[in-house]
Parts: sequence; C-alpha cells; structure tokens
Amino acid sequence: MPTSTSFGKTADGQEIQLFTLTNAKGMKATISTYGGTLTSLLVPDKDGKVSDVVLGFDKAEGYLSPEFRKSNPYFGALIGRYGNRIAKGKFTVDGKEYQVGVNNNGNSLHGGKLGFDQKIWTAKPGSDSDGQTLTLTYLSKDGEEGYPGNLNVTVTYTLTNDNALKIDYAATTDKATPVNLTNHAYFNLALGQSKDVLAHQVTIPADRYTVVNDQLIPTGELKPVKGTPFDFTTPHAIGERIAQVPGGYDHNWVLNQATGEHSAATVYEPTTGRTMEVTTDEPGVQFYTGNFLDGTLKGKDGVVYGKHAGFCLETQHFPDSPNQQAFPSTVLKPGETYHTTTSYTFGVRK
Repeated sequence: MPTSTSFGKTADGQEIQLFTLTNAKGMKATISTYGGTLTSLLVPDKDGKVSDVVLGFDKAEGYLSPEFRKSNPYFGALIGRYGNRIAKGKFTVDGKEYQVGVNNNGNSLHGGKLGFDQKIWTAKPGSDSDGQTLTLTYLSKDGEEGYPGNLNVTVTYTLTNDNALKIDYAATTDKATPVNLTNHAYFNLALGQSKDVLAHQVTIPADRYTVVNDQLIPTGELKPVKGTPFDFTTPHAIGERIAQVPGGYDHNWVLNQATGEHSAATVYEPTTGRTMEVTTDEPGVQFYTGNFLDGTLKGKDGVVYGKHAGFCLETQHFPDSPNQQAFPSTVLKPGETYHTTTSYTFGVRK
C-alpha cells in the first residue's frame, strides 16, 4: 500500500498529505492532496540509476508561495474543470450563457482563478493487480468559478508494475457542464543533468494542429503539420526548430487516432537513455515547452527552473471547444459519466 506523511498546511490551516507509491522496479511517485499534484517521479535510467524526472518542490510552501502563485506554472497539478483556454471565459450550454473566472489575458485558463490545482482533494490509498493506487475525490459545487452543476470528480493514480504512471479521470454532474480534465506535469528526463529539455527527441502522431491567435485561443483552423516546425510525425529534438515558433511550443496537436487507447507522444532523452510513451483516449495533446519559466522559481535541491526547464504533454479535448462547434464536444450531461485514461510509460534505450 502507498505510504503517507504530512506535507504541511495551506494558508487557511488545511492539512496537506503527501502519498508515496512504489513498484518493484524502483519507481516512486509522490502525490500531494493539494491540487492532486504529482510532486516527484523517480525513474531508472539506462544504467539503472533512479532519479526524479518532474519539476516541483520539496515542500508544500513552494506550491503556496507568492512567486509560484504569480507565475502559476501548475507544476504537476490536476487541472479542471476545463484544461486549457476558454475565450473570454464565456460559453453557452442549453441556451444559457455562462461567465467563468478569467485569469489569462481576459480568457479562462485551466479552470479559472481557483481551479482544481488549488483544492484539497480527499485521498484513499489502495492497490490492485496493476500496482499501488491513490484515488482522489473532489466535489466542485454548482457555481464554482461560474460553472454550472455539482461535479463529482474522481482521479486515480496507479503506479504499475511495468513502470507506467496511469491516471484515470471520472466525473458526473447534475447539470450540463463543460469538462476537460488533465494533468500538468513538467517532465525533464535528464533533470539534474540538463537545465533544459531542448535535446529531448519527441514524436507526436498527429498530422494536424489547432492554429491559435496571439492569445493562444484557437482560430478554428486545423492546419497540416507537414512542412512546418509542428511536424513531429518523425522524431525531432525540441530545440531543433523551436526558434521558428514565436514564443515556443504551446499548441494542441490533433491526434490521428481520436478514440480508444492510442499513442499521444513518445519522448527519448539521449544522455540518460530514458524513454516515455504517452497513451490516451483523448483526441488531442497540448505540447508545451516551459516557455514562461524565467528562473524566478527554485525547485527541488535548489535547482533553478529557467526557460524550457521542462515540457508538458497534457492530454485533452481541444482548447475553447465550448465555443468551437466543429471541435469534439466537451459537455457532460446528467446521467452520463465522463471517463478518460492517460498513461506515461517509462523505459530505456541503451
């Protein structure tokens, strides 16, 4: 069974717990009840050396600090109700217009001002045939951040015996509401050895991506990646063409397979030999290269997190889907169950 320890308290005195999941192959995942946050993930390299591959902090204070809240990179957190952006924080469901919290250039990002990343989740440790588990639950009440309906959310982390971190998301509601849950882990498969992720080689099986405006809101166009720096259908180093993308990568890729379990991305880091395979049943993945990290945050072991210190692969429905009729719907209705699964499976190439 996973073990737990105190991780400190929130400003209003709520206790934060930290759970550790382990497997027989040396992997370890630590998850905080504050934001359901993945605070560390220990993974073996090609020589069998186990070290951390996600950005974060040793203490809860790091996630609660004014510096973190100001820049708000969402390190490792569960994101909801709506991962990514909603234009102007407005949408219409069943003929009624809703205004939700805006926190990003007049738009709503990752759930608004007080998203799921800042909530205390109820935790239940366990185990199943795949490995150790941590089940987190949260009730997002009707009207929270302006969203309709009481949304009951369950997220289960499983650290499997074959070196995967699996995340199962489920939700039900009593009013129709948009839902788009994800995790915002920042990975660096050579963390501690490389200050950035530009040498990581990435493959994304997507022939199209969603074009965005200067506020990172989709225009509605799904553009072919062929002949552009967005083409990761074959492996490319992150840094190879990033200078051709104003601001860096922070876009949604339209995965070639939209249903059933399928590959969202593969990553290989040459110096450690580590690999990461991301699978999901979601239609999209947001590939973000830590463009807004600026060295103001010091993480675990005093490491400074500068620009491109980590990358994110956030499995999701497309940004601004509630306002884009041509995009797959994100509206969950009463009587339905939202369910999605994403796995991050680690290996090595020697």
